[in-house]
Amino acid sequence: MGMSTGGNKGVKSEINVTPLVDVVLVLLIIFMVVTPELQRGKDVKLPMAKAAQQKKDGVDPIIISIKSDKTVYIEQEETNLTALPDLIRRDMMAIPGGRPVMIKGDASLQYGDVKQLVDVIRKSTVAGIKIDGVSLAAATEEKK
Repeated sequence: MGMSTGGNKGVKSEINVTPLVDVVLVLLIIFMVVTPELQRGKDVKLPMAKAAQQKKDGVDPIIISIKSDKTVYIEQEETNLTALPDLIRRDMMAIPGGRPVMIKGDASLQYGDVKQLVDVIRKSTVAGIKIDGVSLAAATEEKK
């Protein structure tokens, strides 16, 4: 493949595709990395809240979801309340210094179901590592 500089033929009007492909591949890689982080835990219908505070600390929380049929998930892994403390300990050991826990509970659950989950989480302490708070996820109403 030779490159012509114009010569007798005039200006060549072809698009150089290489920079375009480079940019598209970089964007594809960025979206592949970011997309799984946008949806953590299982998809549940969150209860609505009029006012909610969003935590701005840099520590990544452990996401525990409880669906309407009372199945419990730690991140995407299905578990039950008896095995949950061991899984929390496993995830706590990954980051020293403690991590917060966020509960994504379905809106149709009873108060007692979520309270039972909170009690299990609070009892799941690890020697030298503390659970840095338990928070509840909620959906907020759109402001017009």
